[in-house]
Amino acid sequence: MTDRTASAPHRQDGPDWWRQAAVYQIYPRSFADSDGDGLGDIPGITSRLPYLSELGVDAVWLSPFYPSALADGGYDVADYRNVDPRLGTLEDFDAMVAEAHRFGIKVIIDIVPNHTSEDHEWFQQALRAEPGSPERQRYVFRQGKGENGELPPADWQSAFGGPAWTRLPDGWWYLHLFAPEQPDLNWENPEVREDFRKTLRFWSDRGVDGYRIDVANALMKDLEDPLRDMGPISFDDQMEDLEDGSHPFWDRDEVHEIYRDWREVFNEYDPPRVGIAEAWVKNHRLVLYARPEGLGQAFNFEYLKTGWDAQELRRVIDVSLRTAQEAGASATWVLSNHDVIRHASRFALPEGTDTDEWLLSGGTKPQADAERGLRRARAATMLELALPGSAYMYQGEELGLPEVASLKEEDLQDPTWIRSSHTRKGRDGCRVPLPWTRTGASFGFGGENPWLPQPAGFGELSVEAQEGQEGSTLELYREALRLRHKLVGTDESLTWRGDEESEREGLLHFVRPEGWHCLTNFGTDTKPLPEGEVLLSSSPLNGDGIPGETTVWLRDGAGEG
Repeated sequence: MTDRTASAPHRQDGPDWWRQAAVYQIYPRSFADSDGDGLGDIPGITSRLPYLSELGVDAVWLSPFYPSALADGGYDVADYRNVDPRLGTLEDFDAMVAEAHRFGIKVIIDIVPNHTSEDHEWFQQALRAEPGSPERQRYVFRQGKGENGELPPADWQSAFGGPAWTRLPDGWWYLHLFAPEQPDLNWENPEVREDFRKTLRFWSDRGVDGYRIDVANALMKDLEDPLRDMGPISFDDQMEDLEDGSHPFWDRDEVHEIYRDWREVFNEYDPPRVGIAEAWVKNHRLVLYARPEGLGQAFNFEYLKTGWDAQELRRVIDVSLRTAQEAGASATWVLSNHDVIRHASRFALPEGTDTDEWLLSGGTKPQADAERGLRRARAATMLELALPGSAYMYQGEELGLPEVASLKEEDLQDPTWIRSSHTRKGRDGCRVPLPWTRTGASFGFGGENPWLPQPAGFGELSVEAQEGQEGSTLELYREALRLRHKLVGTDESLTWRGDEESEREGLLHFVRPEGWHCLTNFGTDTKPLPEGEVLLSSSPLNGDGIPGETTVWLRDGAGEG
């Protein structure tokens, strides 16, 4: 592999390095295991940085690696300024950051500010303290309703299913918008705010370049007594049915006071640290999170949720670019992450499939069309990488990995499975450890027994099986990222070609300011290929045409098409 250093010409540097970066998400426990205990770890990440440099990414984003009981895959943090001893040490982390920077790769880490682990020293102090004490003021404690306080303080629901409240032996209830092991912090408390400033400086001083903010829209709550009930509104419909900023705990306007304060901390560093909001909010509300005086960027989940539809995708792209421009940020694009079914499997299922039911059936009802799913996934990736803005990729998608829907019930670890009364299998299927080699007990991941079992066919999708193989998904990603660094300039715009009729027929065509074109055929029939030099194609070309479910990049000289 090529030893690319920080001076490599394809790496973007300076304060705007993130605006059109290719960012690779690492789920540490599933990436690479250096000590054979079944859990991926920080030294494992360091050992695979040459691979990531060869892949051509600009940055890595690490999901939580902090001390955790793993009640929610590491998003239940017991200590925000340390490394889980099963994953390594602070010295290991420092070595990883230094090595990443040597390769010219930036490091983004997850910050989980909405809730702590129940094992966090603050919550343990709160449990021992009296009601109304300063220790309890760091969290959200309330007395219950009913004659003896036996009912929750409000009808708020957990994102994982069931009530968002748990009662303690002393009769008081505490709030957890996620699992009971994840008590929500009280962000009206100055001590909470100051402690997170300390955390941001702690990691920034260690060389971290940016932060992905978990559940960025949930920190502030309407805690005026009596708490407001939601009524008969389903959890999924709450954001759509309520007026902007009026929800008791989602996307309240006051949350932006926090991020303006964080921006001051980010700007203490040169270059300023980057913030990316995970905020499942309406598109026009994303502007508030992505503003330069706030976090600076926000994930675009509407793009991820859009199906295989040219016209709908065109609409979403236009809205996303307009929203980013309004915010003064760059757009973000993502197809897979640690919370959703991998896109190679989503695109393999018939439109309208209930994915919860599909997972419960072990991936058999309906049967996924794996070849179609991978063909579409490759085309979608090339389309994503051609768009102006930051592309966020999830580990293993460069191998074309499918969702592992066949996990047995006894193997599941996602709290969604328990909290949903076994009606939703959860997110474990996209978190199965990566295959690095064709053979071996864990296909090169490390150790005999990975924390989640890998399917038998993973070896043929491994890095070893695909490396150097013309037409493999891994080599497609490498070439696409190499070309992207070469072709993309600083202008974050595009110009659409074609007309409504061509889009109805399933063809999307745009040109970037540097004079290169991206054409995606969403249909199944071959479409005419305009004149020009073909730079890359997600599937083999069919003579002079673009095959169905294929993306092609052309150098300037292409016709108006």
